[in-house]
Amino acid sequence: MLRSQVAARSAGDRELDEAALVERLRGRDVRAFEQLYRAYHGRISRFLLNMMRRPHLVEEVVDDVMMVVWNRIGDFHGASRLSTWMFGIAYRQGLSALRRFDDPIEDPRQAGLESGEPSPEQSAGADRSRRALGEAIDRLSPAHRAVVNLTYFQGFGYREVAEILDCPIDTVKTRMFHARRHLKRALPGDLADWI
Repeated sequence: MLRSQVAARSAGDRELDEAALVERLRGRDVRAFEQLYRAYHGRISRFLLNMMRRPHLVEEVVDDVMMVVWNRIGDFHGASRLSTWMFGIAYRQGLSALRRFDDPIEDPRQAGLESGEPSPEQSAGADRSRRALGEAIDRLSPAHRAVVNLTYFQGFGYREVAEILDCPIDTVKTRMFHARRHLKRALPGDLADWI
């Protein structure tokens, strides 16, 4: 079987599974909700941690996101992927939490919440590079951080990012342009080597 056929079949299976999951959620199936929670908890947590930079709020916001999904699943009509819809909710809930809590930003690397601790084999140079990239991303605004995070670390395309952030695609492109420009100034060498 050709690679494109396998990819198309895999995407089709994923859409069928997603549609079945949504229908089960609409039927108030608690097991379906548990399945959804397990599938998205980690991705949404990482996205919110990168966006908000407040580890102590992330779990609360993730729970808020999941409750909105549970209570408003009837509003999901399938015009986008379920993940796109959920990340849009996460983005808005994260912004709302940032407005409610005006406290100092914690560095997730110092709080021990960074996913994927470096192995002993990794060089000190890789650690310095990761720290420099993290510090440069930290200096971005939440909106610019969200665009970088959704595009590079969550794998969404610009159209999906625009839907998640509820803004025109040109706004996403402009934010990415400014974020890249900032990161290019903050980091030596080619930006592609960093992200």
